[in-house]
Amino acid sequence: MLQRDIRGIFRWLIPGLGVKRWFGVILLGLTLMAVGIALALLDVYRTTPPESGLTPVLEVVALQSLARPLRVLIFAGLGLLLMIVGITGLNRALIIPFVRPGQRLVDQIASYRRKGRGPRIVVLGGGHGLATLLRGLKNHSANLTAIVSVADDGGSSGRLRETLGILPPGDIRNCLAALSDDEAMLTQLFQYRFSDQSGLGGHSFGNLFISALAEIAGSFEEAVAESGRVLGVRGRVLPATLHNVRLVADVELPDQTISVRVEGESAIPEMPGRVRRVWLEPNSPFAFPPAVRAILAADLIVIGPGSLYTSILPNLLVPDLLEAVRASRALKAFVVNIATQPGETNCYSVLDHLEVLDKHVGIDLPDIIVYNNFYELPLPEPSDWVKLEGEAGAAPLYGANLVDEKRPWRHDSGKLAQTLMDLLFERTGPLLE
Repeated sequence: MLQRDIRGIFRWLIPGLGVKRWFGVILLGLTLMAVGIALALLDVYRTTPPESGLTPVLEVVALQSLARPLRVLIFAGLGLLLMIVGITGLNRALIIPFVRPGQRLVDQIASYRRKGRGPRIVVLGGGHGLATLLRGLKNHSANLTAIVSVADDGGSSGRLRETLGILPPGDIRNCLAALSDDEAMLTQLFQYRFSDQSGLGGHSFGNLFISALAEIAGSFEEAVAESGRVLGVRGRVLPATLHNVRLVADVELPDQTISVRVEGESAIPEMPGRVRRVWLEPNSPFAFPPAVRAILAADLIVIGPGSLYTSILPNLLVPDLLEAVRASRALKAFVVNIATQPGETNCYSVLDHLEVLDKHVGIDLPDIIVYNNFYELPLPEPSDWVKLEGEAGAAPLYGANLVDEKRPWRHDSGKLAQTLMDLLFERTGPLLE
């Protein structure tokens, strides 16, 4: 062990690291300061009367007004200056590989420390809605955990799930990309989707990368963790469960009184009719333990936004996760979608979204319900809301302008994140619409 530590120290002397010069400057500064201190002690010793009975060191304390020779000041001052220059240069040499271009080092360090002290936030959902929210929240805290549904069975994720027997990586890939500190070339590569003519049939590079890592690392969860390190993610992305679950829906056909069973997350929006209920098969999968621990330790839990039936509810239908959310003392916010989704929530109002939540897990789950009030979904009539609130113990409504002006069917990540942070910091005060 000692030999390995010594070898590790000498590795700092490898050519090309750019640190040896600063070690030399610091060593020279220490030497000059030592010479200056030695000269000062020598001068004191020479001027101390033998009959005083005081040691030279005590004489230094006693003679505070003793004039220092000019050479002592030169050696000590120059040594101190060289040490400051050396330490500054060494710090820059060590940090420069991690500095993002175009930003000052002090600003990046301040931002890193501020986010590291941010609140512990857990977000449950999937799809583009979850990625949008994470993109805004990462500017406020680095203590983020995204818990993602693994019921996806469509597109590239579905084919990889069927052929390789792994959990669907698509939503997890989107969240990793959204949490990356630098959403530039590497993130674009992770999101790149091959064309049908390439022979890879529309697979995204990130999905293939996570699938390959799962084979190499031996587990899907380790592959997700390694992918986060590659992308420089500050935060975590966790699957809701490691079980191979399938989403099943009871869909009422249009103009009929009968319902049909629809299996598969991708098949539910394609079936004409109105979704009455969804559930998982197997119906009681065990939650991923780190996800439960994150929920119990959270300061803020955000449910949504995202596809109501196929992204949000699959997380809450995992019994352990639902019980953890109920037991958590965090502020729990349910974010209502801005627009309806064809095949899932056609013509749904805000009240319809809340009634679906009430039917599946209870509307008493969130502490507050956040909705967009700028050309928003239809709001419930006051009498309807009073009825729902009285029967189910509904949380208060909080309306704000959350719309993305360029894509009005989606949330603005910055507006939504800031609204949630304001609600968290004002938790002890009144919540006004």
